[in-house]
Amino acid sequence: MKNNEDLRNEVMDEIRWDPELRDVATEIGVASKDGVVTLSGVVTSYWKKLAAERAAQRVAGVKVVASNIDVGLSGIGKRTDTEIAEAAKNALRWNSAVNEDKLEVKVDNGWVYLEGKVDFDYEKRYAQDCVENLLGVRGVTNNITIVTKVINTEDIQRKIVAAYHRHASIDASSISVIAAGNKVVLKGKVSSWAERKEAERVARLAPGVSSVDNKIDIDVSVFA
Repeated sequence: MKNNEDLRNEVMDEIRWDPELRDVATEIGVASKDGVVTLSGVVTSYWKKLAAERAAQRVAGVKVVASNIDVGLSGIGKRTDTEIAEAAKNALRWNSAVNEDKLEVKVDNGWVYLEGKVDFDYEKRYAQDCVENLLGVRGVTNNITIVTKVINTEDIQRKIVAAYHRHASIDASSISVIAAGNKVVLKGKVSSWAERKEAERVARLAPGVSSVDNKIDIDVSVFA
């Protein structure tokens, strides 16, 4: 396992390497302890906060990322709640994967709340992606619910496992899939946060899945 200082330095290097973060990299602090990385500081947009989290998650040896980064808006980054709400509705309207008629947008002090009902989990995720990078957004709460019919649980499990076997970056033999109704639980051990996240993303694409409880552990012993 990497020591705390090595892991901290690698996360900082990855943040500096990311072109989305080069203008704010010096404003982001990194602390590391036993695979848990804590980010701090102030960035100019919610999108950059998410980019910093993703950068940390990409580093081998990182087990958990805790983000204490604040979004500080000034100058051209400032928008009224009404302006943000209008921009969010337009973004949803122009995304062909989202039915904006099923969704409602509320904004409170720059924080966007998404509500409504959709048929698939990917629609819920796409809706959030649409608004995360808008100017003036300080955060997003996704309260969209998924309305779907219960299908055969064995069929759900079989399709997810088959998808894992097709996927080049997922070790299907290290992950177990347990389905109960429309809910899926993932267990096992993988070698990186990226693999853990990708396993969850793939499971969410399965027809009939309304939620995924990702209990996969990250085994950093491979970096010892």
